[in-house]
Amino acid sequence: MYKGVALSVMASCLFAVMYYYTSLLKPLSGEEIFGWRMLLTLPCVTVFMLSSGDWQLTRALAARLRRNPALLGGMVLSASLMGLQLWLFLWAPLHGRSLEVSLGYFLLPLTMILTGRLVYGEQLSHLQKIAACCALVGVGNELLRLGSFSWETLVVCLGYPVYFILRRKLKTDNLGGLWWDMLLILPVAVTFICKGNPAVVEQFPRFYLLIPILGAISASALVAYILASRLLAFSVFGLLSYVEPVLLVGVALLLGESIGQDEWMTYLPIWLAVMVLMGEGGKHVLAQRRRNRA
Repeated sequence: MYKGVALSVMASCLFAVMYYYTSLLKPLSGEEIFGWRMLLTLPCVTVFMLSSGDWQLTRALAARLRRNPALLGGMVLSASLMGLQLWLFLWAPLHGRSLEVSLGYFLLPLTMILTGRLVYGEQLSHLQKIAACCALVGVGNELLRLGSFSWETLVVCLGYPVYFILRRKLKTDNLGGLWWDMLLILPVAVTFICKGNPAVVEQFPRFYLLIPILGAISASALVAYILASRLLAFSVFGLLSYVEPVLLVGVALLLGESIGQDEWMTYLPIWLAVMVLMGEGGKHVLAQRRRNRA
């Protein structure tokens, strides 16, 4: 379990780095950044899979497609759900909708816990229940502050559980499935790039370095995220999703934003929930070491 926890936390850290990194790519639009991200992430993930021996997963999925062409419909839906989330993550901060998306990420672990309980019959440990209750206090305060849900919030908190359920149902919840998702997204990504202004890249030579680094960060984050989703129970994976929005708050502070007085009751309970989960992770590591010694 601790390996899955480490991978999940690493993915959250890399997503936070990427969130800050996009501020260095102005004046590119959110759609152009999304396009470049997808275009460069796929080769990086391909290299990783070839070097790690996971490329056979991609070939196995291709063989399944040949035997059952109807599988392509489910894979297109899976790719669409993934592409929508990745696009929204880059689009929202540039269009004044980051608050709505952040609320979606706050709600996401709770919707994933509910999904794990209702769909997979998973049970929560005592500490996980405490963490969920702490997080619920923070989310409740955020709902009281804003009073309603936007479409951006619903896309995040409901779209991701559907995405992971679909991947498990299709049996594409591995790196091979991730690779095919990105391949199917690629035509949309290229369209976004072509519709943008190519002169911008020529006017700012730094983009020739910054854009490839964006692809490397994105690929590393996605690989870690998918591996964590495969190693962890659905509910634990959902609870660890709180690490990312907390880190995004840190990025926002770094970029000059501030937390209002009425927002502290949102963030403090969520940070406490993360600390509880870290404590549980530490308990599992110590227990594993004791078993290894025995």
